[in-house]
Amino acid sequence: MLKEKLNEYYRFVFEKELIDEIVEVGNYKKIPGDEILMDIGDEFKFIPLMLTGAIKISRENDQGDEIALYFLERGDTCTISFVSGLHNTKSIVRGITEKTSEIVFIPIAKLEEWMVKYKSWRDFVIESYNIRLNEMLEAIDTLAFLKMDERIFKYLSDKVKIMRDPILHTTHQDIAIDLNTSRVVVSRLLKQLEKDGKINLFRNKIEVLEY
Repeated sequence: MLKEKLNEYYRFVFEKELIDEIVEVGNYKKIPGDEILMDIGDEFKFIPLMLTGAIKISRENDQGDEIALYFLERGDTCTISFVSGLHNTKSIVRGITEKTSEIVFIPIAKLEEWMVKYKSWRDFVIESYNIRLNEMLEAIDTLAFLKMDERIFKYLSDKVKIMRDPILHTTHQDIAIDLNTSRVVVSRLLKQLEKDGKINLFRNKIEVLEY
């Protein structure tokens, strides 16, 4: 079953021999939404390889204020786990499932071995670093250059694409936490976005009309 799931996406990414090794050493799990996969201060023993679903990666400061950085979806992995695992450092981010997700957890020891053994794995790791770097730069640009209403709409649009559903089951407080702002500000700007015809507001869910 795991090999079939891997082949649905990763047969275009990895050699057959690498997929066979992933099946042999990987630990497949189906995890419900709103579960913490990794928390700040955790030690990485495994590399997550996404099969389905979505994971939100966020940071938190010493005062407990949180901000969402980016999302992982099918075909992604967490590059922060590479660095932390190889250098035995603790996680500086939190990862929470946004919906039911299927993940293969690979022992961190395989990272270096496969970097030498498989070109496809080496390319995958390098490309993952590149994608995450671009997402981090985009997050910085969003904070620096966009007004809060633009940040909120970009957040909603990005989440729709990740969740593959124009209906987002979320609250104003959830959005406020992810964007490190107040619920009052979020509520006011969401109402304005609704007046502009970009979203429809319902109880504990938002329909995004433009994305």
